[in-house]
Amino acid sequence: MADQILNIRKAQDCRWDVASFGEVMLRFDPGFGRVRNARSFQVWEGGGEYNVARAARKCWGKRSTAVTALPKNDLGWLVEDLILQGGVDPSHIVWRDFDGLGRATRVGLNFTEKGFGIRPARGCSDRGHSAASQIRPGEVNWERLFGDEGVRWFHTGGIFAALATNTAEAVIEAVEAARKHGVIVSYDLNYRASLWKSQGGKDGAQSVNRKIAEHVDVMIGNEEDFTACLGFEVEGLDEHITSINPANFKKMIKRAVEEFPNFKVAATTLRNAKTASVNDWGAIVYAGGEFYESMMREDLEIYDRVGGGDGFASGLIYAFLEDKGPQAAVDYGAAHGALAMTTPGDTSMVNVAEVEAAMKGKGARVIR
Repeated sequence: MADQILNIRKAQDCRWDVASFGEVMLRFDPGFGRVRNARSFQVWEGGGEYNVARAARKCWGKRSTAVTALPKNDLGWLVEDLILQGGVDPSHIVWRDFDGLGRATRVGLNFTEKGFGIRPARGCSDRGHSAASQIRPGEVNWERLFGDEGVRWFHTGGIFAALATNTAEAVIEAVEAARKHGVIVSYDLNYRASLWKSQGGKDGAQSVNRKIAEHVDVMIGNEEDFTACLGFEVEGLDEHITSINPANFKKMIKRAVEEFPNFKVAATTLRNAKTASVNDWGAIVYAGGEFYESMMREDLEIYDRVGGGDGFASGLIYAFLEDKGPQAAVDYGAAHGALAMTTPGDTSMVNVAEVEAAMKGKGARVIR
């Protein structure tokens, strides 16, 4: 079924099922406390693009590699060790010499609160001058990765493209090379206004993302992402954008595929954050001219919302790689995203059987 929508390379012809491109940061997690009052943190690795590659390996059993950059110091080696624990291949990491201070290059840090009840989740990034944000065109050997080794699916996103002019240019170089070698390209728009401030705001975001969009097969994002990143204003769209409204997304996608017929698939999660701890959660996928929706999980209890969208993306990718079709893609993605938010950290801690049990509506009775 998937081959009728996406022409995915055969597994036996490729070394990697999934490759990601983006920054991998250290996340400092104060639990249910506040960053401003913390005396201890749990430390996780995470990054919107990397989270997808890690889930591809740990949850879905796929061969995955991550393209990023790290400094040659103990923090860089800590990130590498965490990547290895996640089963993701580190052979495409760009290693940079450390200057002893972190003025020239460093590991990006992300301090994130889970939130609770009426107190929302809150993030504070410390990622300036990071090794990954310095990646430039010509620095990664895409011919080796896509041509010599072979990749079935390549995933990157708008957060990494927003870090600097050079990362945007590097993403464009990467997606062009991927398409040249017949690799499926997915891209999560993931608009963050704060990141685009230094790159021209929404106008800058649209200039960059529209160039990238020309090479994307699977576009992921909600109505705000499509409006801010691609400049789509749709007549009749609700004045107050909300990612819980499937009708808004359908209007946006119909407009988007007219301008970008290369979008074979488009997808979004549907979230209504009643509190930081209770959300309504679902998803919708456009594929082959039709829309497919998951069940809406009302009053889903959230332990840590970070990584839910990445969990959705990885489930969608898994279903298409396994030729399960678009309805399965939205169902696997939505269930995995929901489960990813039941554990701490940015990355998934579940397996395929647990996702499929959630898809079947099995309850939370103790498993013994």
